Amino acid sequence: GWKVSMKSGSLSYILPYNRLPVQLVSQVRVYTSNGQKKDLGSEDTNGSARGETLQKVETGQDTTSAGQKQSSPKQPIQVKVKAVLKKREYGPKYTQNNFITGVRAINEFCLKSSDLDQLRKIKRRSPHDDTETFTVYLRSDVEAKSLEVWGSPEALARERKRRKEAEIKYRENLFRNQRLLWEYKEFFGNTKPRSSTAAMFFKGPGKVVMVAICINGLNFFFKLLAWVYTGSASMFSEAIHSLADTCNQALLALGISQSARTPDPSHPYGFTNMRYIASLISGVGIFMMGAGLSWYHGIMGLLHPHPVESLLWAYCILAGSLVSEGATLLVAINEIRRSARAKGLSFYQYVVQSRDPSTNVVLLEDAAAVLSVAVAATCMGLTSLTGNPYYDSVGSLGVGTLLGTVSAFLIYTNTEALLGRSIEPEQVQRLTELLESDPVVRAIHDVKATDMGMSKVRFKAEVDFDGRVVTRSYLEKQDIEQLLQEIQQVKTLEELEAFMLKHGENIVDTLGAEVDRLEKDLKQRNPDVRHVDLEIL
Repeated sequence: GWKVSMKSGSLSYILPYNRLPVQLVSQVRVYTSNGQKKDLGSEDTNGSARGETLQKVETGQDTTSAGQKQSSPKQPIQVKVKAVLKKREYGPKYTQNNFITGVRAINEFCLKSSDLDQLRKIKRRSPHDDTETFTVYLRSDVEAKSLEVWGSPEALARERKRRKEAEIKYRENLFRNQRLLWEYKEFFGNTKPRSSTAAMFFKGPGKVVMVAICINGLNFFFKLLAWVYTGSASMFSEAIHSLADTCNQALLALGISQSARTPDPSHPYGFTNMRYIASLISGVGIFMMGAGLSWYHGIMGLLHPHPVESLLWAYCILAGSLVSEGATLLVAINEIRRSARAKGLSFYQYVVQSRDPSTNVVLLEDAAAVLSVAVAATCMGLTSLTGNPYYDSVGSLGVGTLLGTVSAFLIYTNTEALLGRSIEPEQVQRLTELLESDPVVRAIHDVKATDMGMSKVRFKAEVDFDGRVVTRSYLEKQDIEQLLQEIQQVKTLEELEAFMLKHGENIVDTLGAEVDRLEKDLKQRNPDVRHVDLEIL
């Protein structure tokens, strides 16, 4: 006789009506954080109907099951009372428990440092690597103090506007004073010791660029004289080539000096990409000035050929240019080999990945210069032997094609670097294995490792943390006996809530400390990783 079905809340009972008398109680009590409780009564509006049904089950069928009811004892089913903590409404903008630093409090709320001395000070874990803790204040305390100092929100808004106008005026005066100081230094001479930016041009890529500027400048001057004397199209292309190299390397020097600037609020990640920007512009300049003018002069030579004068001086200048360009090329090759060895890369990988764009430009420009000297000398020699000026024009076209190829390679590699390409898969695998081998990490998802340029890597990943390990790490730093006593003293809902809030906040702080530890380990074991963003799943 399993035929009578009764529902109470979400529970469903199917009982034999002739065997077991049933008594059901369905009640929910809602507890608030202040200890009050509300009896919501029955969960179903048809409670009275169910009561009548139960009464019928208990008292009905007297004639058929009277003997059976006397033999079977009553076993009422007990349902536990469910206690629910009332949900607290925080509102769309809840900032009562927000922290704020002293600098922000002074700047945003127009306070003085003496005003903050009267507020509650809270020590929190520092987000910076150089300090472990720092002092913060409750935002609600700061807001109340600002109203106490200024009297009303309107007065505070007027003071903020006044300070903003004063800041704009100060920046304008600062720019004007810097300009006057620059003019003063130009007039009286600069006696300031050599800065770190100037020292960059005496070693590494800066030294390579400065050597290339000096040599290419001299080459341009002598090649220009040879072209004026001989009228050779190939010599004109060589002179334009040296001029383009000199201008582009001056642009590289500007990029190196700008990349040494310290980060500011507008550029929090610094100015290291200025080297890639300068190299990209240099590649465009080579294409327009070098390749474009060489092609133009070669085509004009084919359309309007003219006899070439004595090429003796041109050969001498080309020989000197070959020696000087070769010397600069050797300097660039040695610098790239040294840098590639330090990074554990081959020479080819270092050049293709554009690890050092400034040195790459010098390397490719000088390599193209040496090859173009060989092309120009060959075509001029054929012109001297045959007396045909077309060979000289073809040499100009060959030099232009060579410069176009170099410029295309530079534009491609520097564009890829500026777009933010990923690092090598082997490096990503090492970083991922380092995180996954930590006990506090369950899984790693959505890993992104981007090369920001100049061997600076930004690593981002979403991490699934093991809450049990984090909690155990927190408990290892606590007095377990004292914690047990606190648990035993919990008697009311208010005490339970206070206990959970206290230790819950401490566990969240422990999770933040674990994130900081993982970020520090990644930076220490991989010096190229400068910025780490670990997002908690």
